[in-house]
Amino acid sequence: MYIAVGIVLAAVLFFIIAVKLFFAREGTEEIVVKLTERTPFAVTAQDDVSVTLVTKLEFANVGKQIGTIMDAFVRPLLPYEQYDGIEVRGRAEREGAPREDDYFEAVLIEEGESIFVKAYLTLTARKGMSLKEAVSHMVDFSAELIYQETGRTPWRYSKATIPVRAQEVAALVSVTLADD
Repeated sequence: MYIAVGIVLAAVLFFIIAVKLFFAREGTEEIVVKLTERTPFAVTAQDDVSVTLVTKLEFANVGKQIGTIMDAFVRPLLPYEQYDGIEVRGRAEREGAPREDDYFEAVLIEEGESIFVKAYLTLTARKGMSLKEAVSHMVDFSAELIYQETGRTPWRYSKATIPVRAQEVAALVSVTLADD
């Protein structure tokens, strides 16, 4: 009886080890965001009180299996305690698949391939200021591109931090930063 239980347990253990070795050899997906190759911000819309900026980032699957980006969104990190003259909203969309509902449609990334994601930031002046006045007093901040990925591994959230420099935004809206 004990010998039979021992044989079954040994067989189960052998099977588990064999499966783990198989998956270790076959590899998993590994999706990386190439932040150093992102495009400079560009203006997509502008009026007297707001401007929408866009940058494009490459998501590369450098792993050995197909990966999936299931969701992506942009979270600007500019709280009113840091600067309350501008409200910032963000969104992400896959290049070539624009949507009006701010929903990020899941996408497969084959091993060795890439997709491009556009990160949008809309900056809106507050407190009765014009856009140019608000941007002239703006500070540097970051925006996080948060994405949900999966493949052979369980799903997880990852993020890429996009620096937003006040000088770059000021140049795009044709103002000079104030010395305050």
